[in-house]
Amino acid sequence: MIRNPVLPGFHPDPSILRVGDDYYLATSTFEWYPGVRVHHSRDLVHWRPIGGLLTERRLLDLSGVPDSGGVWAPDLTYHDGLFHLVYGVMDNYALGFKDIANYLVTAPSIDGPWSDPVRLPGRGFDAALFHDDDGGSWLLNMVFDSRPGHGFAGIELQPLAGGAPRTILANRQLTEGPHLYRIDGWYYLMVAEGGTGYEHGVTVLRSRELAGPYEEDPAGPMLTARHDPTLELQKAGHGCLVETQGGEWYLAHLAARPYTRRGPCVLGRETAIQRVEWTDGWPRVAGGVPAVEVPAPDLPPHPHPDSRLHEPFAADWSTLRRPASPDWLRVEGDRLTIEGGQSPYGLRTPSLVARRVTSVTSTLETVVRFEPGSVHQAAGITAYYNSRNWHYLALTTDGLVLTSSDRGKRTVCGTAEAVSGMGLRAEFDGPVLRFSYDVGHGWQVIPAELDATILSDEHADEFVDGQIRAFGFTGAFVGLWVQDLAGEGCRAEFDQTIYRTLDSVK
Repeated sequence: MIRNPVLPGFHPDPSILRVGDDYYLATSTFEWYPGVRVHHSRDLVHWRPIGGLLTERRLLDLSGVPDSGGVWAPDLTYHDGLFHLVYGVMDNYALGFKDIANYLVTAPSIDGPWSDPVRLPGRGFDAALFHDDDGGSWLLNMVFDSRPGHGFAGIELQPLAGGAPRTILANRQLTEGPHLYRIDGWYYLMVAEGGTGYEHGVTVLRSRELAGPYEEDPAGPMLTARHDPTLELQKAGHGCLVETQGGEWYLAHLAARPYTRRGPCVLGRETAIQRVEWTDGWPRVAGGVPAVEVPAPDLPPHPHPDSRLHEPFAADWSTLRRPASPDWLRVEGDRLTIEGGQSPYGLRTPSLVARRVTSVTSTLETVVRFEPGSVHQAAGITAYYNSRNWHYLALTTDGLVLTSSDRGKRTVCGTAEAVSGMGLRAEFDGPVLRFSYDVGHGWQVIPAELDATILSDEHADEFVDGQIRAFGFTGAFVGLWVQDLAGEGCRAEFDQTIYRTLDSVK
């Protein structure tokens, strides 16, 4: 059986691709490097991270992007012996505008090397490619109209080689995330609708002609959880189809697991897979709802090593807004040396190395060697959502200090003795977060039960006078954080860093 979510934690907007016997899932990374995270499988059941595709500023510049800006909804395809990756970089989404640049890169292998980016039209986001049977390639994207009172404006299609765009589907209900397929003489247009929250869904339309008109499946949405708040998987939408070697069909889509009914989603939007059956010429999911367990395809099992324990800076780790490079980060075996960066609210050169939280019960432990030289310096561990919402246990000139930021309001929640070489631990226990320290006499819990739900998509959403100020599109992280606000060159060393989940979900 396939057990959902197949990619737990922050893994939204999946683009699934099969090349021969290999399956790839590419997901959005927003303000985190490396850009466009990819997992590999041979059986659709077992998935292993192979890192990100956009690893350098030549391919991706995230300096200054807002929280939940950066890489939105990548699209991974394979055509004429090359992998094609389309991705958008969102520099601003607030106050009625969408400043996005769409790019295309290609590579002969999923491991690269990737070509220099080619700028594509940026009239909207969620750009994707369709390679037709006649060899032609087409660019799809939703259109965003920034004029007051407008907004989502439908799905357009244009030749990749150049030519005028044509709207093939008018906006219906926040219509976005297009993918196009040609199957048995029909063109099938798959879109996401209802927004990326609890009204999300997948809709399929079809036409005999590429340019339409497209008619909707009379059975209704292919997939949604909007009508049933009791389902374990909510927010189901943004789908992408794949066919196995044996002719079986599956749908990759995003979903979320709220802590309470329609409540906060600390783990963010995750990736799930559903089995697809063809009925009356339409691809359909049983009941039109997301299932936690799904029959696996008829493929040989291909398990990967247990990845519930992770050593530092393997394929599961990311850096915030700037790529990992020797000028601020060194990896020597299991030791990380991090040079301090901007404040928690800085958007250009933070020094945060982190990984996704994948389970409601999990811990991060490390040993930190650091001696702050001034009030401008700090180093420690964090449970992090974005620049305005985080919890941080740090060695400072005031000792060991636990600070929380809730929508930008900082509160000191506890203090203790600080010693270079001490152990630090963050523990997620459902909606409660606890921090501990060890100076050689065993773990001591700081007596503060913190609210883990401020590290959620829902809490991160902020509006001002009805206009969006900030989106929550990512998910909770745990990581190693160093500040050097005066730029004096301070460094911290982290050893024995390990992330553990305390249930069966990796």
